[in-house]
Amino acid sequence: MLSHLVAGQTLYFGDSLFYIVCFLLLMWLIKIFAWKPVTKMMQDRSDKIANDIDSAEKSRTDAANLVAKRQEALNASHAEAQTIVQTAKTNGQQQRDQIVAQAQTDVQTLKATAQKDIAQEREDALANARDDVADLSIEIASKIIQRELNADDQKALIDSYIEGLGKQHES
Repeated sequence: MLSHLVAGQTLYFGDSLFYIVCFLLLMWLIKIFAWKPVTKMMQDRSDKIANDIDSAEKSRTDAANLVAKRQEALNASHAEAQTIVQTAKTNGQQQRDQIVAQAQTDVQTLKATAQKDIAQEREDALANARDDVADLSIEIASKIIQRELNADDQKALIDSYIEGLGKQHES
């Protein structure tokens, strides 16, 4: 039995040695053919995820910068629009003031012209009245005296009469 036991232990030792060699050989083959590709694949995946995270962070930063630039541009356009509106209001007020001043000047000019025209019309009316009075008085005097005065004598007589009337009104 002892021999059987010693032979059995050898058998176990030989089998164990065979299993250990097979296991080591299998581990070496797995390392070469499976572990390296799996490790490489995992490293590549890790690198891709890290790159995607970096890319996403860069995109987020770029988007934030773009939003800030657009907000600045929007604020600048609001300020520019307010400036344009204020300038338009100021220009409108200046034009209004100029139009009012021009209208007042035109009114004064029209008033002065109207006063001159009135004075001229008055002078013309007085001259026409003198002529009419002169013609009437010549006609009346001709009928009364039965003689006709010449026009120059009659005008002189009428002018002196009107001047006399004007002096009476002034007193």
